[in-house]
Amino acid sequence: YLDGNGNGNPTDSKNGLYFSGSRKKVDYVLVYHYRKHSTQQSTLYSHGPAVISNGNSVINPEVNKNHEQALPGTQQTAVIDLTPQDSLEDDRRRHREEFEKNLVDAGLELEKDKETKNQGTGFVRIHAPWHVLCREAEFLKIKVSTKKVYELKQEGGILAVLQSIWHLATKPLQPKVPQPEKNTHTKHLSCAFSREKMHLFDIKDKETFFDNATRSRIVHEILKRTSCTRAKYSMGITTLIANGVYDSAYPLHDGGYESETTELNERKLLFREWARYGVFYKYQPINLVRKYFGEKIGLYFAWLGLYTELLIPASVVGIIVFLYGCLTLDTNIPSSEMCDRHKNFTMCPLCDKSCDYWDLSTACDTARASHLFDNPATVFFSVFMALWATMFLENWKRRQMRLNYYWDLTGLEEEEEHPRPEYENKLIQKKLRRDKKKKKEAEKEKLTWRDRIPGYFVNFVSILFMIGVTFSAVFGVIVYRITTAAAMAVSSEGSTGANIRVTVTATAVIINLVVILILDEIYGAVAKWLTEIEVPKTEKTFEERLILKAFLLKFVNSYAPIFYVAFFKGRFVGRPGDYVYLYQGYRMEECAPGGCLMELCIQLSIIMLGKQMIQNNLFEIGIP
Repeated sequence: YLDGNGNGNPTDSKNGLYFSGSRKKVDYVLVYHYRKHSTQQSTLYSHGPAVISNGNSVINPEVNKNHEQALPGTQQTAVIDLTPQDSLEDDRRRHREEFEKNLVDAGLELEKDKETKNQGTGFVRIHAPWHVLCREAEFLKIKVSTKKVYELKQEGGILAVLQSIWHLATKPLQPKVPQPEKNTHTKHLSCAFSREKMHLFDIKDKETFFDNATRSRIVHEILKRTSCTRAKYSMGITTLIANGVYDSAYPLHDGGYESETTELNERKLLFREWARYGVFYKYQPINLVRKYFGEKIGLYFAWLGLYTELLIPASVVGIIVFLYGCLTLDTNIPSSEMCDRHKNFTMCPLCDKSCDYWDLSTACDTARASHLFDNPATVFFSVFMALWATMFLENWKRRQMRLNYYWDLTGLEEEEEHPRPEYENKLIQKKLRRDKKKKKEAEKEKLTWRDRIPGYFVNFVSILFMIGVTFSAVFGVIVYRITTAAAMAVSSEGSTGANIRVTVTATAVIINLVVILILDEIYGAVAKWLTEIEVPKTEKTFEERLILKAFLLKFVNSYAPIFYVAFFKGRFVGRPGDYVYLYQGYRMEECAPGGCLMELCIQLSIIMLGKQMIQNNLFEIGIP
């Protein structure tokens, strides 16, 4: 079924969710750009075939109608030169025609817009009929509900009372999402779909038995494995998009969500109760997220919700520790002795030649501020956070198992992934280099470690170089701190050592933040490029390797300056008369009299808050 009468864009028929003039649901949309050349617009070859410059011939439909009217023994032809762009567009059109024919042969129904303009964007809307859904659901082993129902065991005694009290207390925090009409005390048994056992499944309506996410998943699987021999690749839509035959392929949303007049749908419900800042205090409608976006996205936001929820007790304990430091500030003996001007502790000069001796009492403010974060309660907080991390992991395991049970994810088999288009392209290039005699052998081959050695070597060298760039940036900031501190100590006669340290630390951390943000963007692009030249076989392998490289590079980039302050600064200073010098005349920097923890807090605060404000909000929310 190929309908060429669908005019306009995909939003004409019932918000674009159905075929024009029918109740056939649009399960997927293919988008392509078309451009007609002169041979498609003119009538130059109205009496015979048009011979084009690449050696192929295109027969005008009008030729067959009028050819018999031509004089016997004569044949009129029009020779038309095509530009490389026109030839490429013709190839893409033929690829689309073959691919769409194969989709129809696979059982899908298509509706295509008329190409009424010289160039523009075309849409192909795809509908999966019932028999295709059943066939693919059986092939993919999709689990669906059966008619068999069993009762869920209910909590009793004091646990039931506590659960009801908790539910009543958190009722204002619950999202206003309509619950399914099914009895919450029962559950339908689920199993993999089978056409032979159709009578066992709870099929009330064929149109709604498979939800939209499942329908889109089924069509996506067909698109991925449908072949297009003209494109010289074995598998589908991802290859065609990579080659520019199609611009994009995607499922549709359930309708609008911003207008008040739009009828309520799941997308609008998610926007009201989940995807906006006004409902930040509410629990997530995680079942609706899973139903709309699928299990993978649902599990991610379930993890994120649990993580955010458990950060609340950790932040409460952190605030208590901070308040304890405020309350015990006056009773802290080290800071009190440092602030006592009568004791008059005289310290060695901070630099050679130009700097003078200074009083320890000038570092009073830094020492008192350090006690807020470095006090006996900090040890308790460290132990608490170690236990908190273990508690979080165990809670997530429990939460994940519950969701796997309720979402029927237990017992799922790993799907066999198709090779990536880039992998197939590399394999074809390898085959073409073979002799014709060895062609049959080469067809069964795959990329070996010898084919990947250049990519692995470039990866190893590039990662070492990027880590070296990070360490160089950290070293450059260290040099800046040392030279700036020495210059300020010489030029600022009225400034105390404490003021110089705070100024140098703040400016150095801001420089660190800028460098981290710039290198983060560079490292993200570099990690993707390094993964691509490895040519992983499947998308799963590609994602795993990309995550590993991006994590390694960004971890070193973000935490190298913090690790330096926490573990290395002040360890290699030397002693009066035997100082360690970075350059001639520039001594290695040392911690403040109260320790490096205050400086570490300043560094953590600026870097973490700066990354959150600039990177996570500006780049991920503001720019989009």
